[in-house]
Amino acid sequence: MSRRLHSPTTRLSAAPLSRSRRKALQWFALGCGCAMCGSVNARLLDFDLQAVEIASKTWAVLGRSEGFEQDNGGNIVNVAFIEAPDGVIVIDTGPSKRYGDALRQLIEKTIPGKPILRVYNTHHHPDHFLGNQSFDASVIAAPQKVIDNIALEGNDMTDNLYRLLGDWMRGTLPVAPTLSMDADKENVGGKQFSLYYLSGHTSSDFVIRDDDTGVVFSGDLAFLYRAPTTPHADIAVWHQSLDTLKNIDKSLLLPGHGPHDKKGEAIEQTKDYIDWLHGSISESVSQGLTMNEAMLLPIPKRFQGLGVVRDEYVRSVVHLYPSLEDELFPVIEINQ
Repeated sequence: MSRRLHSPTTRLSAAPLSRSRRKALQWFALGCGCAMCGSVNARLLDFDLQAVEIASKTWAVLGRSEGFEQDNGGNIVNVAFIEAPDGVIVIDTGPSKRYGDALRQLIEKTIPGKPILRVYNTHHHPDHFLGNQSFDASVIAAPQKVIDNIALEGNDMTDNLYRLLGDWMRGTLPVAPTLSMDADKENVGGKQFSLYYLSGHTSSDFVIRDDDTGVVFSGDLAFLYRAPTTPHADIAVWHQSLDTLKNIDKSLLLPGHGPHDKKGEAIEQTKDYIDWLHGSISESVSQGLTMNEAMLLPIPKRFQGLGVVRDEYVRSVVHLYPSLEDELFPVIEINQ
């Protein structure tokens, strides 16, 4: 079956409520309930992005540890950019064209006069790729599965962010990467990168290591001080990918959400949380609790300080409960 990728000037109309559309809607299930209650600052539609140098010639733009809200305009994600001898490499592009435009301006201010040679998308969740429109599509790269996922679900995810964020999303279209990556290494502008093709948070999670500085960009395989999201999660596979991520030689890690990490906290915290989450929901299913009853269960004290943890736990019950019911209570065919 062919799939249409979206150019910067075209956008498909809403599709019927297919399985992929239901998944995209599920991403926002029980999310922000106050999409229309913006503050004066939100109505100014100004991201005021700031770059933090986390390693030599390597900058992170850190998002808030919140959900999608009018007050933050969707600025909840970490993106990064790196200066190479011949240009700039960007990792993820944020939740909207407006964000992508602000990111480009910040890059040009921080590293004036150098072209953007490569943009990597770590996975297909909307806060990581909907700024693609602000960059030359010919330099945007990701694994083929990420490209396919954007083609399949990008329109529906964009529509839902419009519903949540309104004018912050004005003019935003889902633009898929044009370069399909499968190499283990790539030299971009005189900088060498190691590339890792993992999964678990989604069906394709792309990890990038700058071999010069040892900085690893994990996308949403790792969270720190913010509860992980699970709309496309396979917990067992995610756990394995975290083990792989832990064994990658690194000087520091930039998670998809939360501060940069030199101590390995993000990997351990994410692993601890998703293991507890899977165990808690599995036990709820085994005990015959309804989804609503499972949503009310207490969250362990060690996780209570994570950003939006109650909201994400409730959403995870919605995401994971049906498949765990199928796994723990399979249908048994009875021949009469």
